[in-house]
Amino acid sequence: MSTAIKVFVPKDSAAIAVGANAVAVAVAQEAERRGLAIELVRNGSRGLLWLETLVEIQTSAGRVAYGPVEQQDVAGLFDAGWLEGKPHALAHGLTEEIPYLKRQERLTFARVGITDPLSLSDYQAHNGFKGLEQALTLSPSAIVEQVTASGLRGRGGAAFPTGIKWKTVLATPADQKYIVCNADEGDSGTFSDRMLMEGDPYVLIEGMTIAGLATEATYGYIYVRSEYPYAIAALETAISHAREAGWLGSNIRNSGHAFDLEVRTAAGAYICGEETSMLESLEGRRGLVRAKPPLPAIAGLFGKPTVINNVISLASVPIILARGADFYRDYGMGRSTGTLPFQLAGNLKQGGLVEKAFGLTLNELLYDFGGGSASGKPLRAVQVGGPLGAYLPESQWSTPIDYEAYAAMQAMVGHGGLVAFDETADMSVLAEYAMEFCAIESCGKCTPCRIGAVRGTEVIAKIRRNEQREAQVVLLRDLCDTMLAGSLCALGGMTPYPVLSALEHFPEDFGLPATQTNNTQIA
Repeated sequence: MSTAIKVFVPKDSAAIAVGANAVAVAVAQEAERRGLAIELVRNGSRGLLWLETLVEIQTSAGRVAYGPVEQQDVAGLFDAGWLEGKPHALAHGLTEEIPYLKRQERLTFARVGITDPLSLSDYQAHNGFKGLEQALTLSPSAIVEQVTASGLRGRGGAAFPTGIKWKTVLATPADQKYIVCNADEGDSGTFSDRMLMEGDPYVLIEGMTIAGLATEATYGYIYVRSEYPYAIAALETAISHAREAGWLGSNIRNSGHAFDLEVRTAAGAYICGEETSMLESLEGRRGLVRAKPPLPAIAGLFGKPTVINNVISLASVPIILARGADFYRDYGMGRSTGTLPFQLAGNLKQGGLVEKAFGLTLNELLYDFGGGSASGKPLRAVQVGGPLGAYLPESQWSTPIDYEAYAAMQAMVGHGGLVAFDETADMSVLAEYAMEFCAIESCGKCTPCRIGAVRGTEVIAKIRRNEQREAQVVLLRDLCDTMLAGSLCALGGMTPYPVLSALEHFPEDFGLPATQTNNTQIA
């Protein structure tokens, strides 16, 4: 009896969107029609999104990749002998040898695309729960010390050191503490949270459990944006499996430690990506930004000490505990240690996910990985860090990607999302959109954001129409200064980044000479 050949077809949202489910059905039906024994595995995406649906065949030499595969290609692939890894127009050779993938350093995404996302045995066979097993042997303070020594920082906007946040929660006495995962991934061009939750949900569960042990928190919530139904389903199934196997619950692996968690669906507002608005939403209220202090680490969810980290931050913790702080810290540069999953979107030939150590440049991401513009026209600007990120011109694309280096040029790394624009982009239109986005998404609690964004949208429109342009530019700068200094949270406080960067680097799009904007600064 012949051994069934493993065929991997992603069930990631991006793959499903281009027909992966139909491809999976076609593969199963064609194999049955031909009397061939296969084992169809629905894995996560490898992140080579321009090749989706990317189907992999397990051979004696390793996995061989074919893509982009469409339903009508399946019969021809069988005819060509793809189950033996034979050549075809859609063949890319061994998956691990594809340059886009081979040049990466996959730590957080080590299992994504490789394992069956919901298989506990697969997870453990690929070093899953090694970090939690190590954490169960350590005191809370020793776990915190490992995370602190690794240099891990929040993989979101503020890049706050994770260990310091955990230490604060551990040191704050309370009868109940919480771990909250912010999975309300709303930034433009970002999809790493979704890919990880769909492709390796157990690593997030493991990271949150380690956080619970480190801070003496016994319950957690994953706040997932409502637009991610596949991620929500994967997490809920994985939590159930982990609980049944004793990795969650009142007595984790008979250790005497307790931790459990649940998924909460977000309310659909961009502002709920801000941590205190998210807490308000979790408590059943409208997402309004809270004033600080108190910090959530001292009085957070339901007034209790709360760790709030995003998906990638928490999912990076297991490998730190499993391999040691030094192993993780040896990646990256300066105070930006470890790796970050960069997400390439916009006008690029090869959009997708690239996990690399800090220190590479936008030029490397845009051309070595992204392949240049999809339109064939020269790239002009890249927005890094979501809708609140600065528009960076080509002159800044050789700066090593590092939190401090980007802060020094009035930009931010943020969640690692990149949106590329070619020479046809009108940067004044994009600046106006940034202000309009803030006006629409503002929670309305503070005046600089609520009123400033509305007035800012109007002012940019007047600049573009050449209505008292000189005076309107002065007013726009004053508005941006007020928003930067007076907004309650980053939505209003960072909207000036894309606006002023567009004004500074692309003045001609506003009908201005270059010399008029040389003194623009973001405080």
